Amino acid sequence: MTKNTSSEIGNISFESAVRELEAIVNQMETNQLPLQDALNAFKHGTALLQQCQKTLADVEQQVRILNDANQLQNHQDKQE
Repeated sequence: MTKNTSSEIGNISFESAVRELEAIVNQMETNQLPLQDALNAFKHGTALLQQCQKTLADVEQQVRILNDANQLQNHQDKQE
């Protein structure tokens, strides 16, 4: 498992963060970590999860819809 600092977490790709989270969960589920290491992994996993959530929220804001003239426009929910 790669141990990144909080500032480095913001620089890793979404896919890398997910892979790292999966590795942490696997290690914790199989009791492969001593207590202190498990606590550190949990803290690191929490930071990775927050970064993933931020990335997903940013991507969600960037979702666009093509209008009839094939121009991009911001997605807006229609309320009727």
